[in-house]
Amino acid sequence: MLRLLKIFAVVLVLGGVVAGGYFTRDHWVPWLVKQQASGDPAVDSSMAGVALPNEQVNLSPQAQKNLQLRSKPLQPTTYWKTIQIPGTVVDRPGISDRGVVAPVSAVVTAIHHYAGETLESGATLFTLRLVGESFQTSQTELFKAMKESEITQEEIKRLTPLFESGAVPRSKHIELKNELRRLAVTMQAYRQDLQIRGLTSAQIDSVANGTFISEISVAVPAGLAVHENSQNINSGIFELQELNVELGQHVQAGQRLCTLSQHQSLFIEGRAFRRELPLLQRAAEEGWPIRAELLESSEYDWQDSIPPLTIHHISNELNDDKRTISFFLSLENQSRSYQRDGQRLFLWRFRPGQRVQIHVQVEQLENVFVLPAAAVVKEGPEFYVFRHNGNIFDRKPVHVLHQTQDAVVISNDGSVPSGIYIAQTGAVQLNRVLKSQSGSAPSGVHVHADGSVHANH
Repeated sequence: MLRLLKIFAVVLVLGGVVAGGYFTRDHWVPWLVKQQASGDPAVDSSMAGVALPNEQVNLSPQAQKNLQLRSKPLQPTTYWKTIQIPGTVVDRPGISDRGVVAPVSAVVTAIHHYAGETLESGATLFTLRLVGESFQTSQTELFKAMKESEITQEEIKRLTPLFESGAVPRSKHIELKNELRRLAVTMQAYRQDLQIRGLTSAQIDSVANGTFISEISVAVPAGLAVHENSQNINSGIFELQELNVELGQHVQAGQRLCTLSQHQSLFIEGRAFRRELPLLQRAAEEGWPIRAELLESSEYDWQDSIPPLTIHHISNELNDDKRTISFFLSLENQSRSYQRDGQRLFLWRFRPGQRVQIHVQVEQLENVFVLPAAAVVKEGPEFYVFRHNGNIFDRKPVHVLHQTQDAVVISNDGSVPSGIYIAQTGAVQLNRVLKSQSGSAPSGVHVHADGSVHANH
């Protein structure tokens, strides 16, 4: 009986040792696996034939190439949390478009440029034949006032000796001087009227000398100087966007002749929800840079990205949908030119109507790790990354602070130390392989080395 008790005691002790070893295998098995101390993801031949713990995947170099796995060392950095808001490139009111109107009642006798042509300030657009009675009256009255002034000056010159001798009363001299001043005021008024109607100083002088003007030219107006970001943007180059008259057409003073467009200075209009307004106001007050990207399939030969922008202003009124508020970013356009039929034509990179994605910075996260979205896999409440060490990929739990469609921000809390190599792609496939080799794959399926899942045959 004593002998049986001794045998039973020995079996019980051995069973306890085996059970203890099984339940503590996660602590002592890694000590049996020889890994490279440097963390370099080079192939380690010493791993061949060694059993792997439950949180490790062993992939051959060929399998890694099949999965297109690549690794990079973790480096702490600063990351800006952003919100994405849709936007549209729009004209800048008062700058982008400008109407050209007829200064007088006239008939269009010549059209010098047509829609699509690029023009500079001062270029002649139209020739108009004057038919307005008021314009002819202004010319006639200016000429009459000029002649009366000359006659008055001659009268003063003739009577000056008589004024000095007292033969003619001094009151007559004063009367002639006042008449001369009155005529000077009249001439100045008619000169101003003719200048407003489009006549040049040389033409007005000709009218005063008796050569009346029957035709006038309408030219491209001078460009506006827009003060933007401490730079003067000279908008002296226009495109004739729309022609509103025809040859021989009678036009009234103030009637639109054409519309000129100037797309060098534009706006990006974003429409944010009301709950996002505090974030926008802070970004505007702090002057934080904002990233914008065109939602186009491709841009022909425009390699540079849109430079960082800032909020110009936020609308103080709700849009028609009562749910969104508009805000505007100043956008300086980029252009190229080419010659066609003796005309210089422009190609603008940004055009009103183009859709834009706006990334507004709202919060700064410091001392964090930023990984591609493909480097992190989610399983229930847990997020994992894979440390790359030779042919071995260790699964490591991490704390995710923020994630977007393209990037994941994880905390630098010591769960993964700085400098180790992390697989930048293929986290989902690696996790599938890990579950397959640990026996946790669903019944009726099997997992290949590339991470794909297939039904058993």
